[in-house]
Amino acid sequence: MNTASTRAAGQRRVVVTGMGWVTPFGTTIDGVWNELVSGASAVGRITRFPATSFSTNFAAEVKDFTLSSHLADCGPHEHAHLNAKYALAAAASAWKLAGLGDLSVTGQRHAGFPDLNRRRMGIYLGAGEGILDFDNYVAANLAGWDAESRAMNDAEWARVAYAKLHADCEREQEPNMPLSHIARAFDVRGPAYNSLTACAASTQAIGEATEIIRRGSADVMIAGGAHTMIHPLGVTGFIRLTALSGRRDEFNAASRPFDQTRDGFVMGEGAGIVILETLEHAQARGASPIAEIIGYGSSADAYRITDIQPEGLGAVASMNEALQEAGIDPSGTGPDGRPLVQYVSAHGTGTKENDSVETRAIKRVFGELAPQIPMSSIKSMMGHLIAAAGAVELITCIQSIRTGILPPTINLHHPDPDLDLDYVPNCARDMNSRGGVRIAMSNSFGFGGQNDTLIVKRFEG
Repeated sequence: MNTASTRAAGQRRVVVTGMGWVTPFGTTIDGVWNELVSGASAVGRITRFPATSFSTNFAAEVKDFTLSSHLADCGPHEHAHLNAKYALAAAASAWKLAGLGDLSVTGQRHAGFPDLNRRRMGIYLGAGEGILDFDNYVAANLAGWDAESRAMNDAEWARVAYAKLHADCEREQEPNMPLSHIARAFDVRGPAYNSLTACAASTQAIGEATEIIRRGSADVMIAGGAHTMIHPLGVTGFIRLTALSGRRDEFNAASRPFDQTRDGFVMGEGAGIVILETLEHAQARGASPIAEIIGYGSSADAYRITDIQPEGLGAVASMNEALQEAGIDPSGTGPDGRPLVQYVSAHGTGTKENDSVETRAIKRVFGELAPQIPMSSIKSMMGHLIAAAGAVELITCIQSIRTGILPPTINLHHPDPDLDLDYVPNCARDMNSRGGVRIAMSNSFGFGGQNDTLIVKRFEG
């Protein structure tokens, strides 16, 4: 089936020309990919803050990260929080791969393609909030609390807060700040948006950035997401929701999507950024497209904040919309007899509810073909990057298309009899003898009922 021929006549084709990530496995495309296909685990004890007393005291942290390795001019970003620094580094890597310049070298911001129209370039991020200045915030709260009256003394709270809290740190907590830092670093003057639809945020950001290009409002978009919630309030919040795994004594195997013994997800952090362009724009500047975005779907469950719609109807809707936009019949097969979608990057958090509902939704969408479509969750290896998860997982799909290798779902040793699809358990799979991977789907289902799906295809001219 020729998917390109079924899309709307005259629709602008959107290609990926650059991609970059900051992950618990590192920051290089090949280095992180090698860790993923080897089935490694990036999970360890939390070092960011004292977490010994927490029921979940482990996470997948980004290690040995310095912004100066990616960005020569770090001065304007001195007070940026980790989420913004991760976004800047991932964007710089994507920018360089796209042939637009090397920001790790002074004066190279415009060097790769100096004629780029900055008004025709935009940003769409799914970026999370910055990190609360926890110690000083708590100090102010404790100082303002009057135990005798069991009430807050607002004046005393304000006195301590004014003395201890820093304006720059407070400002950087806003979720739009990564976008602001990228706009300044890359001289972006076109459309600028940030969405924080929880775990679906960066998938939604890339999808909406694609639509902005298709409707003619931009030629180039920097899209993706960044987040860290590895801090006392972030970890406490998910513990209170009973969403995190509590396997303190076997943290390397704690993230086990689709396994019968799964008991919650593991927190991760990082960023993923892609450079999107119209095919015409990329070709005009001599760029080599890496892949093509051909489908995007979005829906809301309209159910409960803390629960997924049990039949996965919202997830089904987002997948069906993306498939329809891509011109793909979910029940169709190619000349080789294989399903038209050869890989699904699952949301796959490792919670009882998510994995069951996602499996149910995949079956509803693909019917009898569902067992023939491999799907895996890299959250089993690098944890859940929250708002950044979708962008990183889309890059994983692109890497599967480029290499023909599917990353595994590790720690899947106890099959759940109710989950009977192909989750690529424990070992990567080489698909090259079967024609490789031409089309992949990436799913992200966010807390609160947000569902987003992207479909990416091998670039074929």
